[in-house]
Amino acid sequence: MKVALYAGTYVKDKDGAVRSIYQLVASMVKSGHTVVVWTPDFTPGEDGMVPVNKVPSVPIPLYPDYKLGFFNAVVERQLDAFAPDIIHISTPDIVGRKFLQYARNRGIPVGSAYHTDFPSYLSYYRLGFAEPAVWKFLRKFYNACDVTLAPNEIVRQRLTGKGIERVELWSRGIDKELFDPSRRSEAMRRQWNAEGRTVIVYAGRFVLYKDIEVVMSLYQRFADEELGDKVRFVMIGSGPEEEQMRARMPEAVFTGYLTGTALPEAYASGDVFLFPSTTEAFCNVVLEALASGLPAVVSDIGGCMELVKRSDGGIVAKAGDIDEFFAACRKLIDDRDTYEAMKARGIAFAEDKSWAAVNGALIDRYRGMIAAKALG
Repeated sequence: MKVALYAGTYVKDKDGAVRSIYQLVASMVKSGHTVVVWTPDFTPGEDGMVPVNKVPSVPIPLYPDYKLGFFNAVVERQLDAFAPDIIHISTPDIVGRKFLQYARNRGIPVGSAYHTDFPSYLSYYRLGFAEPAVWKFLRKFYNACDVTLAPNEIVRQRLTGKGIERVELWSRGIDKELFDPSRRSEAMRRQWNAEGRTVIVYAGRFVLYKDIEVVMSLYQRFADEELGDKVRFVMIGSGPEEEQMRARMPEAVFTGYLTGTALPEAYASGDVFLFPSTTEAFCNVVLEALASGLPAVVSDIGGCMELVKRSDGGIVAKAGDIDEFFAACRKLIDDRDTYEAMKARGIAFAEDKSWAAVNGALIDRYRGMIAAKALG
């Protein structure tokens, strides 16, 4: 196959969605297919696996770490020269819509992945009134695709409930060579001044729609209960709310973005994974944490819940309820038998979630779509 892939960002390890895209590209290349990527957000020289074309872009006002791209005649000529057999769209933005129109005009099959639950972000920016209009746009966009790929059953049902048709599952995998309990580092724990403490890890963007208020409030709750010296909060990532988080969590460790082996080493060097976000479609970070040997405490809304329930590798708390999150963390800290059992179940769950199996099924699906299109 010749696959044209559009992604709103293609900066390696920037977030869970991008890691999924990189893994899909790697699987396609390994299977002998040709992939070319178009994106407004890429660091030249970062990855030589496939050709990457940058499209013109400007920063997104409320989300400056990400860019809004534009489709122009140069992009169209690049697509014409490549002559793809299929187009994979990872972001339903302005450029994604143009890629969809390009495919429709030329009879090229299109698959689109629902990576990010954008409509759920709106209420965090007091833009909830715009949600019906956003869903109207998404419904029109995805219904023009040959298939829309949801990461799990919760999201599939949400999309079909919004009137989106032809929704199929493309799950997410884990690189077990990277994410494994064997990467635990006592040297890193000493660097965190965490000897004799339970390390509570958060990994993700420091933004309101990740429900970081719960993280900050939980930190304060441990302090109020005079248990601050029993735990060490380790915050992996960055974002616009970092200054506020540092101010409210003065004893926490802020690592910044971690890439390569540094990220799985940090996971494995923790003890409990805390991720209260209610806006996740799949929640790659929870799967990475489970594979690294960390029981997870998550909200009862969103994709994280499905992973924890299916694995029985953690505890689900009521979204936004500090009492429940605190009780869940205390359970994992104080009840060693429960902790070890959840840890073992989480590791076992992640064992059979290889990217080769997950992406192989999608590659086969795409080959079938191309064959069907050729037959008319």
